[in-house]
Amino acid sequence: MPTGPGFPSLARLSAEEEELQFSTFTNDDAWELGSALVAAARAQRAPVAIDVRRSGHQLFKAVLPGATPDNDSWIERKARVAQRFGHSSLYVGQRSREAGTTFEAEFALDPQQYAAHGGAVPVVVRSVGPVGVVVVSGLPQVADHLMVVAAMRAHLGLSR
Repeated sequence: MPTGPGFPSLARLSAEEEELQFSTFTNDDAWELGSALVAAARAQRAPVAIDVRRSGHQLFKAVLPGATPDNDSWIERKARVAQRFGHSSLYVGQRSREAGTTFEAEFALDPQQYAAHGGAVPVVVRSVGPVGVVVVSGLPQVADHLMVVAAMRAHLGLSR
């Protein structure tokens, strides 16, 4: 099944997840990452909402001009996917697409609760596993995903 224009392959998303692992993730890391996302979004004039969580605690939340209350619903739904599957919401949706189906058909989860659309990336601590999630909502799903990935790469000091 075609993945559609602009959708990264599952192999690329998997390599990205392997790369984006933290040694630790503190409240200060959440603040710095969230603040970097706000700065990037402001520079792009992106109408997004941003959310950073760890262990069930919301550690950072920002809503920029142009974002709507619907973005909060998208954040919750995308975060549930990343938390349930331990992969980015884009990865989970792409896995279904590459299998020739849809997330909705494959998992039969309530679409009011789960959305496998890009924008939620798990915070993975190496040798621990997923401990949280960073979510952006307000742009097309691949752009939401790429905004989070760019901020995580910068925070981790990775080049690209």
